[in-house]
Amino acid sequence: MAPLRYQILCLAFMLVVLFTLSEGREFLVGGRENSWKVPSSPDDFNKWSGKMRFLIGDFLVLNYDPKLDSVLQVTVEDYKVCNRSNPIKSYTDGNTTISLDHSGAFYFISGAEGHCEEGQKLEVRVLSAKHAPRAHPPATSPVPAHVPAPAPAPAPAPSPYPAGIIPPVTAPSGGGASGLRVGVCVGVVGFLGSLVGLAFVM
Repeated sequence: MAPLRYQILCLAFMLVVLFTLSEGREFLVGGRENSWKVPSSPDDFNKWSGKMRFLIGDFLVLNYDPKLDSVLQVTVEDYKVCNRSNPIKSYTDGNTTISLDHSGAFYFISGAEGHCEEGQKLEVRVLSAKHAPRAHPPATSPVPAHVPAPAPAPAPAPSPYPAGIIPPVTAPSGGGASGLRVGVCVGVVGFLGSLVGLAFVM
């Protein structure tokens, strides 16, 4: 039975890797194709990024003509003065994907002469998972004394699933992407726990 146990553990590991890789979201900078160019207003790019919530593992996608432009990741000091001479990283492929691999601020400017000075620059602030904004539950108003207390909720129906089997996870209504992410995470962890338990029973 050792080969079967090994196969189950390998399957569990692959699922963890696939789940991790699928977590990141892609953000098309400016919200449209070929938008990495001199904007109509100097703060257009930062207005766009200010409306987004970037997390570790997300990606920026920048489209531009590689014959005319490029993307430079720079320090905050170089960002402020549009210094193109000492970039942290330089991208020239015309369809650039940048991994946001840590929390904090990322700074980007155009590599074309004069473009940064005209507003082709971008600041992105990345949140860690523990600092990501969460929805707050609605405030509840106190029940007046003359209103009778609600009847207790009925006991939950017994689970139709046998012991040790994890039921499928459904997306919570109105939860949005974050609720779905939590639900999927719980489901994957439960499934992997079942696989590992099965492997050690065999």
